[in-house]
Formats: sequence, C-alpha cells, structure tokens
Amino acid sequence: MTPALALGTYRISGEELAAAARRAASFPGSWIDTAPNYAHGRAHRLLAPVLAENPHVAIATKTGFLTEATARCAHAAGVIAHPEIRHSLNPEYVRWQTDRSRAELGRDPELVFVHNPERQQADLATHLRAAFAVLEERVHAGHLGSYGVATWCGFQEKAFTVQRLDHLAREAAGGDHHLRAIQLPVSLVMDQHFAEALHGTGPITAAAELGWDVHASAPLHGGELPHLATSEIAELIRPGTPIAAACLTAVASCPGVSKVLLATGNSAHWTDALAATRAEVPRDTLRTVLDVLATRD
Repeated sequence: MTPALALGTYRISGEELAAAARRAASFPGSWIDTAPNYAHGRAHRLLAPVLAENPHVAIATKTGFLTEATARCAHAAGVIAHPEIRHSLNPEYVRWQTDRSRAELGRDPELVFVHNPERQQADLATHLRAAFAVLEERVHAGHLGSYGVATWCGFQEKAFTVQRLDHLAREAAGGDHHLRAIQLPVSLVMDQHFAEALHGTGPITAAAELGWDVHASAPLHGGELPHLATSEIAELIRPGTPIAAACLTAVASCPGVSKVLLATGNSAHWTDALAATRAEVPRDTLRTVLDVLATRD
C-alpha cells in the first residue's frame, strides 16, 4: 500500500503555515500534523480557517507540551501545579488541552498523539494509562476519532514498546481500545527502526501487525539529509532521482509506514514529494542502501 503524504508543521513558521496548509489541502487525501506548541503556540489558530475551508482535510494534533503562555493558562485553570511546567501527562491537563485544541482548531481532530511521553521520567506506565483513559473518554464522547503516541526516541531508548502501549491502552479502556497510531522518526539518518522493519522486527512492524497507522516523521532529518546524502546513494535508491526525492522514496518504501510527514511550504516541493512517495524501492535495495550507509558512519 502506498503511504499518504502528510504535512508536518513543526518546522514551518507561523507566517507560512496557513499557505502551506492550503497547498496541502488542494490534494486529495490530505493530512495535516500539528501540535498546540508549534508556531510558538499559534499553530491551531492559524490552521483553523484552512480547516473550515477544507473539511475533507484530516487533522492530527498532540497533547503533552506547553508553551510559556499555555502553561500560565493551564496553571490558572488548576490543571498543572506551577506555571514553569513545560510537559505534562497529568489527566486533568490532557483533558483541558484536548478540549482547548478542539476549540482552537474549530473542529474535532481525527487523531491526538500523546507527545514524547518518554519525557515523563517517573512512573511512565501510570501516566500513559491515565492519559489513554482521558483520550478514550474523548473518543466515546464523539470528540476524537482515535489516539496514538508520537515519540522521538521512546522506542529507541526502550521507554516502551508497541506491545506495552497496546497493553496499557487495553487497561485504560477496559478492553478494546482506540490507540491506533504511532509516530516516530524514519530516515536514512535515524535508521534503526527502518532497518528493523526491513527484517520484520521493531516498532514499525509491531504496529502494522496490530493494524495501527505508522506516521514517519523527519524523513529528511529536519531538511539536513539532502546535504548529508550523496548522488551515489540517490542512484542506488532510484536511478535518475534527485537526492531529496530519493530519500523520501526510501522512507515511503519502508514496510509498515502508512504516512510520511513532510514540512514544506513550497508547492513545487509538495508536488515532487507526492511523486516520490508513490514510487517504490525493493526491500533488498533498501537493505543494501542501509548497509552502505552503515559502513560510512
């Protein structure tokens, strides 16, 4: 199955965000990934008019991080202990933030990710279970389609596994649950889980086997990968393809990946990326590429 290309908004400035979202919305099957703390806390409000104009666009947001302004509001509302907190999985805060996100977006999101839960150092399982319970509550109230976990290094650091997340969600829901997605970096730089998926192991494979969506973040490693990769690697991936496109094609070809997040406000880049993610690279070729890159580390 060809993965969908989704607009990732983390690295897009507030001035460019609405225009980038409108470009992405002009393509069928559009997804936008955001968070309350993106664009210095303005992302939701900037995206709201675009979502109103384009009700077909699916939106994924997150819960966990607070900007300084949000922390003051959350503290005033009594959902965090003090205004210096910048990350929280406290159930009262998760409930408050998801309701605030709905209001700012002007609609219910399709998906809410628990954002980098590995930052919760103490008793992570208890905090995740409680956060999942709040999100189950929101699903049953009709305010949310499903939820997931977005992480930068949680799987790599073994803070949790897909199987553990599934177990905690079952405990939170008292049975079948609505945890349906993970988001994690997948690229030719952060390639551990990429390599595992090519051998049928790791979190990407485990999530896909459960029928969950896998959202690949940072496929170009924050825009750095086209400068780190070489034309020889691009030729190996897909002959005649520019470096950036080849890197995207590689990630889109990773087995189990269902969405590839790309942060761009450039319409030509988006069109090129759509073509790149629709191409496919054989697994044997991808294994060879990762082996070649490993020898250069």
